[in-house]
Amino acid sequence: MESRRDEVRAAYDAIAEDYAATFPSTEPELPVDLAMLDHFVGRVVAGGGAHVLDAGCGTGRMARYLVDRGLSVVGVDLSPGMLAMARRDHPDLELYEGSLTALPLDDDSVDGVVFWYSLIHLADDELPHALAEAVRVLRPGGHVLLAFQKGEGTYDVGAGLRERGHHVSLVRWHRGPKQVLDALADAGFVKEARLVREPVGRERHGQAFLLARLG
Repeated sequence: MESRRDEVRAAYDAIAEDYAATFPSTEPELPVDLAMLDHFVGRVVAGGGAHVLDAGCGTGRMARYLVDRGLSVVGVDLSPGMLAMARRDHPDLELYEGSLTALPLDDDSVDGVVFWYSLIHLADDELPHALAEAVRVLRPGGHVLLAFQKGEGTYDVGAGLRERGHHVSLVRWHRGPKQVLDALADAGFVKEARLVREPVGRERHGQAFLLARLG
């Protein structure tokens, strides 16, 4: 587990500047993808909350999206390089270095958690630990939003990065919505919304978005 974490950290440290320059905002997302984020914001606010965690915040681009919609956001990421870009481009954000399976937050401290394409670098045996951490830091009735590529097995992300001149190794885990929904249910979450769409443009895989409430 630690070696996989080191690999992910090293890969994102290496690509941080390129990533920040290529995706300064929500360029990769479709309007329908962002609609799920907007729905998450609405559900958090409707529940009387305003403080959320961007778990795997990277360069801070999605944290900025959430802040611009009225939420207070704390970001956590494994990669010091990505966090350096986030601090450079979004100096007002509250950011911490840490793992999704050991979040540097207090119990019951946030009203929502966003895993925006961040659980994809956790193996199946690590997924329950990350969801348990979300449960720990969430207040009762809090919401969680997950975005991920749908499918099965692993995918070599490093191959594409090496084509861009980054000599790194990076793998992501693809999962079906049912597998993730089952994991959410096992962790104590109740499904509220599910969006699955097919690839668009240069995307090679379909995309899935799940919104759930801590029951």
